[in-house]
Amino acid sequence: MSVYPIDIAGLHRELPICKVTDDLYIGAFICFGDAELTVACARDMLAMLDADSYDYLFTAEAKSIPLIHEMARQSGAKHYFIARKGPKAYMPAPLHVEDKSITTAGVQKLYLGRDDADLIRGKRIVLMDDVISTGGSLHAMEELVKMAGGTVVDRIAVLAEGGAAERKDIKYLGVLPVFNADGSVK
Repeated sequence: MSVYPIDIAGLHRELPICKVTDDLYIGAFICFGDAELTVACARDMLAMLDADSYDYLFTAEAKSIPLIHEMARQSGAKHYFIARKGPKAYMPAPLHVEDKSITTAGVQKLYLGRDDADLIRGKRIVLMDDVISTGGSLHAMEELVKMAGGTVVDRIAVLAEGGAAERKDIKYLGVLPVFNADGSVK
């Protein structure tokens, strides 16, 4: 398996290059199980934010959950929000939007319980994700925040993948290219 070497948050990792379609391959950035990387990325992502500029952090399930939790722990935040990929019995009257992500087959829905939406109303929200690529998940999260009555004040990620690195509306720690089938950078 081909790998892509990357230095991020002061650490070196070898990302496996994985097939998405016949002509699109990505470097798989996964924090699950990598406590050292999660702590370092959370630290450096928090450094990109002015602590007085937002009220809550918000992400989508699932790969960024360890990151948002660690960011909350390091910053002393008592609460953060996660858009879920399915409605849960404990979610009263959930809001939902559709999302298309580069790493998820088909269209998925993201859900936010009314209780969380009530806490977001009138608040300043930072959207965060592990990797921003097409921006589909980011857009879906933004729509949920708007539906809840909150205001998105910033967007941050560990990595901007492919064309996302050219966006001016996100902050990120590093750039991750996309690849051809032979492992070369597109």
